[in-house]
Amino acid sequence: MHLTTLASGSSGNAILVGENNRHLLVDCGISGKSLLHNLSQVNIPDSEIEGIVVTHEHVDHIRGVGILARKLKIPIYATTGLWEAMGSSLGKLAENQRIEVQSSFSCAGLNVVLYPTSHDSRESYGLKVSRPRLKNKGDLAVGIATDSGVITQEMHRHLKGCDALVVEANYDEERLKWGPYPAYLKKRISGRYGHLENKQLAEGLSEWITENTQRVILAHLSEENNTPEIALSTVMRILQELNSSKKCPDVLVQVAPRYTPHELIQLRE
Repeated sequence: MHLTTLASGSSGNAILVGENNRHLLVDCGISGKSLLHNLSQVNIPDSEIEGIVVTHEHVDHIRGVGILARKLKIPIYATTGLWEAMGSSLGKLAENQRIEVQSSFSCAGLNVVLYPTSHDSRESYGLKVSRPRLKNKGDLAVGIATDSGVITQEMHRHLKGCDALVVEANYDEERLKWGPYPAYLKKRISGRYGHLENKQLAEGLSEWITENTQRVILAHLSEENNTPEIALSTVMRILQELNSSKKCPDVLVQVAPRYTPHELIQLRE
C-alpha cells in the first residue's frame, strides 16, 4: 500500500492512496492539468485512478474534481450533503459518476471510512483508508485529516494506530497573531471550525502514533501563517517532550510540498 500528497495548502489539495496498480484520489483542489502533471512526477498512470473522494466543498479541495472526473471517466464519491453543496460547481457529469456515500464504502479495492471533522463548510470529513484483510498480508491503514479547528473524538478513534498519517498543521499561533490577516479572518482560522495549529496537531499525534506508525506527513500548511521549518520543529519538539518519539523511534515525520508531489511512500508490510 502506498500514498503521496500531490498538492497541499490553501492553494489546493490532493492526496493519492493506492495499492499495486489501483488508486484513489482524496480531493482535487488544483487544475486537472496540474494534477495529471503531478501524477506523472510520481510515475502513476492516470489510467490507474479509479475514483475521487471529496472531503468537503471548499474550492481548494474541489477545483479540479469535475474536469478530472470527465477526462478520466471516473466516479466521484461524496455524501448527499456534499453533493447538494458542490454539485453545481462541478459541471456536467454522467449519472454513474455521481456516487452518494455514507460513512463507509469501497473504492479502488480499498475500504474507505469517512468521519466528521470540525470545519466551516456544509459538511467536512476525514478518512481512514485501509486494504481488505488478506490471509497473506497484514493490515495497513492510512489516516487523513486536513481541515478541522479542533481535535475531535472521531479523529482520535480513526487516526490512532494508522500506519501512515496525512494531517493538518495549518498555522503557527504567533505568526497568525502578528501577521497581516484582518481580525475576523484570524478569528475564523483559530476558531473551532477553522484549522489546526502546529501545537494542537502535535498533541493529537502524541495520541495517534503507535508502534506500527511508519510515516507522518504534515499537510495543509498556511503560506502566510506557517513555514515547513516551524511546523516540523514544533511538532518534533512536542512529540519529544511527550516521549512519543521514544515510544516510536522509527516514525518519520515530513512536510508535504505545496505545489509539487511528495515522494511516493511505500508502506512496509
